[in-house]
Amino acid sequence: MTASRCYKANAADEGMRLDSLLAMRELYASRSAAVRAIEEGRVLLNGQQASKKSLVKMGQAIVYEVDEEAVETPLQGELIDLDIRFEDDHIIVLSKQAGLICHPSEDHREGTLVNALIYRYGASGLCDVQGERDRLGIVHRLDMDTSGLMLAAKTDEAGQLLMDAIANRAVDRHYLALVHGVIGPDTGLIDAPIARHAKERLRMAVRDCDSARNAMTTFKVLERFEPQMHDNGYTLVDCKLYTGRTHQIRVHMEYIGHPVVGDPLYTAHRPRHEKANLGLQRQFLHSYQLGLNHPITDAIMHFEDDLPADLNAVLQGLRQRSAEAIGG
Repeated sequence: MTASRCYKANAADEGMRLDSLLAMRELYASRSAAVRAIEEGRVLLNGQQASKKSLVKMGQAIVYEVDEEAVETPLQGELIDLDIRFEDDHIIVLSKQAGLICHPSEDHREGTLVNALIYRYGASGLCDVQGERDRLGIVHRLDMDTSGLMLAAKTDEAGQLLMDAIANRAVDRHYLALVHGVIGPDTGLIDAPIARHAKERLRMAVRDCDSARNAMTTFKVLERFEPQMHDNGYTLVDCKLYTGRTHQIRVHMEYIGHPVVGDPLYTAHRPRHEKANLGLQRQFLHSYQLGLNHPITDAIMHFEDDLPADLNAVLQGLRQRSAEAIGG
């Protein structure tokens, strides 16, 4: 249940960014919470939607939604299997399984990666650089049904340095994605800003609006699979992230007309026949390569993660049908 409240900017607020003001005046619990509310259209500045960078003027009315009955309770650790690939006193590299949410939300307070990290390391053994107790250890995230390699941090120093490295594009992140349709060019660059969808809060979209954030993805074609009766073919691509926007690869691939196979949310260009999704119950998207310099020791680190069984089975099935088509 939410409630709308109003705050009138005073002289001391003049020239402040909207997200900073919301956090500083404790209208939201943190700056990141304020940013989310702005991007979700829950904040109006003088009756108009605004971006987090909007500068506030004295006398302006800020109407904002809050969760009326939200009660802050300490997160509990939970015994959830974690596939740890590397850890030391500073950082953690793990392979996240599909179906695991990275951090709690209003709808999911339990069963998340954060709960698992708290159980394993304790709340005091995880970084708290995002300023929210429900994101302990988290420096970036993967969507719930995206599997593969990701980073976490134990100390605030390591966490902040990792977040800075990601923001400065110093962490090399590659994903395997199987998309609908046969992509002609061997490589491509998608440089298109992303914001919350204008009408559907669960979706993101390429948009030209004040709240849109720059987003850049490159892709390289690894394999192509020709069309058959129930589909328009498929392409296996290596996608490299230069930014880390919500649903970025999924949004960008849909934007160029090649949505990720099995994606339940971004369906604008998906072939109509259900068989085209090859039986997948989640998007074919896997974080398979991760390269970075250790934030404390500066050691060069590189990790690779094989496709999980469900995605590998789909890929092998496509290879088999291609071999049969050639043989036939």
